[in-house]
Amino acid sequence: MLAVLANRIYRHLLAAQVIALLGTGLLTVALGLLAFELAGENAGAVLGTALAIKMIAYVGVAPIASAFAERLPRRAMLVALDLVRAGVALFLPFVTEVWQIYVLIFVLQSASAGFTPTFQATIPDVLPDEKDYTRALSLSRLAYDLESLVSPMLAAALLTVISFHNLFAGTVVGFLVSAALVVSVVLPSPKSSIPRGIYDRTTRGIRIYLATPRLRGLLAINMAVAAAGALVIVNTVVYVQAAFGLGQSDTALALAAFGGGSMLVALVLPRLLDSIPDRTAMLAGASALAVATLIAAAIPSYGWLLPLWFIIGAGYSMAQTPSGRLLRRSSHAEDRPALFAAQFALSHACWLITYPLAGWAGAAFGLPATSVILALIAGSAVAAAAWLWPADDPEIVEHSHERLPAGHPHWNEGIADGRNRHAHAYVIDDLHSAWPHAR
Repeated sequence: MLAVLANRIYRHLLAAQVIALLGTGLLTVALGLLAFELAGENAGAVLGTALAIKMIAYVGVAPIASAFAERLPRRAMLVALDLVRAGVALFLPFVTEVWQIYVLIFVLQSASAGFTPTFQATIPDVLPDEKDYTRALSLSRLAYDLESLVSPMLAAALLTVISFHNLFAGTVVGFLVSAALVVSVVLPSPKSSIPRGIYDRTTRGIRIYLATPRLRGLLAINMAVAAAGALVIVNTVVYVQAAFGLGQSDTALALAAFGGGSMLVALVLPRLLDSIPDRTAMLAGASALAVATLIAAAIPSYGWLLPLWFIIGAGYSMAQTPSGRLLRRSSHAEDRPALFAAQFALSHACWLITYPLAGWAGAAFGLPATSVILALIAGSAVAAAAWLWPADDPEIVEHSHERLPAGHPHWNEGIADGRNRHAHAYVIDDLHSAWPHAR
């Protein structure tokens, strides 16, 4: 897996991602402490609102940012967004009112909504070989999981010698170092050869996404991931400390079990995907999520919670990690920022539904009923994914062009059969506006 680190550009980009993630982790801890300082016992409501603002920014801003990304050099855009995030983190220690937190969080997460899909869309251009790209996806998944484990421990260690306000300085440094690493390499920036209007550029990624069967299946898998993930992220503390009467360290251990399952699968997944299709792996992972979420309705003790959370983490990684391969396979290079932005927005729209549902249902109906509700959502999503994403999903598809002139250069692509049909790697674009029906 580590062989991909021989690529200097990817090595610098991965380092930028890891350092920015650590900075974001410190920011999360510091923001919680800041909310408590300003709002006291209402800190939970402040953080809940901040989380909702984050998801709204992700869903609403990502497609718009991708429209402008098409016109800008990727390196310049990524560096500028890192500097915006550093600037916001620099202002946070001076906040004195709750509404100021909301404004700064919206700006910060809007910058992240532009940064993350553009960053993700750059990796397949840097690593065009699919095996290398698969290993890069697993390393990225590991980076996210390690951040969730390391950032709280790092923050706890720093808080023994500094005040929480100084944690924001760590966030600033993280974003600045990330920007410096991006500056240190030359990034590919494929450009569309056809000028497009702002509406076309803004909606292009979502239109490609929804017109591609495998990506419609991916959207359903996103919902299964969000349903199971919301149960863990929102209600672990309720299970551990309210239902089982244990402490904060036990809550941290339960979340570590979830992260451990995810990391283990991320390590073995590249080799696994060499022998089984993406669809099989992702549906298996999503199915495990649905079953494990249903079992969570009857957890008798903390001892049962840990292995169940480990299984959910494993299913989470198996269902989610290969998604970049589907996006890469379903787009031309110049359309990847728009398509990755569509995945970013649509996947977070799923979380925008399941996060509050997991919290409100848990408070209103209790944990067993909440688990059943989320399991039904996850199970329905898995069934939808299996239906929307055909088992026969070839990359090269035979199709016709009824209105394309005989002399058009596009006929030279792929293999023609002499009956106004030809076959090539099929993606939705200006010449292919809909997916061909099976013959």
